[in-house]
Amino acid sequence: MNQRYADLHVHTYFSDGTFSPEEVVRTAKEKGLAAIAICDHDSVDGISPCIKLAGEELEIIPGVELTVIKERREVHVLGYFVSWEEKWFVDTLKDLQEKRVKRMRKMIEKLAHHGIDIDAEELLEESGQGSVGRLHLARKMAQTGQIPTLQTAFDKYIGDLKPCYVEDVGFEATQAVDTIIRAGGVPVIAHPGILGNDDLVRKFIRYGIRGIEAFHIDQSSSVSKKYQKMAEENNLLITGGSDCHGLAKKEVLMGKVKVPYPVVERLKEERDRIRNKSAG
Repeated sequence: MNQRYADLHVHTYFSDGTFSPEEVVRTAKEKGLAAIAICDHDSVDGISPCIKLAGEELEIIPGVELTVIKERREVHVLGYFVSWEEKWFVDTLKDLQEKRVKRMRKMIEKLAHHGIDIDAEELLEESGQGSVGRLHLARKMAQTGQIPTLQTAFDKYIGDLKPCYVEDVGFEATQAVDTIIRAGGVPVIAHPGILGNDDLVRKFIRYGIRGIEAFHIDQSSSVSKKYQKMAEENNLLITGGSDCHGLAKKEVLMGKVKVPYPVVERLKEERDRIRNKSAG
């Protein structure tokens, strides 16, 4: 029997991806994936459309990528198999999205003082469906010809602690983990290699994450091995995904990083343990 694979980190245009649910599902099928996890930033709006479009040949794992502000760092926590239709959960995310709009307006005001003119209403309309973030702003800066590349936006203006940066809004660390667990999901720290702070990763292990995203498009083989070892030493799940944002990067990344399907089965087992404990 042929090995089946899953990409456990995919974005739609309901956060900062460029792909619609239709494009996400079509691409996943073209890549021959058995499953994908929809993990938009602080949004679950893309899950239901993807499930409806996927049919029986593609499994959609309902997920989310929560933003945490910890020690002036932005940390992302993935939640797999969340109960995405629960009202309290949706309302919690909507509140965060509203705060993020206010943050975006503040960054646009700062950019104006540095000679970069962005129409806030136009940006918010184009960012569309869900959670607005810095990648939306960087794209707009590049599209209007005010910077040469997306990376310039982060390196010069809106990267962490750059002159036009405004600290993101997000969850407290324990709140993010607890929110995912309350929603019946499995909390996993995202791309720790990008975070570059193993002490912070260890803190999240103490806070109750159940897994580490050891495999990621921006993590080298040696970095992946390091986090595999950390996960094994702490009896945590090992996950991986491409962090596909559609056409936001130079190429469509979906399926470039994938994990064997048994990883999905282990996530389901952990989900069941979490839910049984909550019910008890």
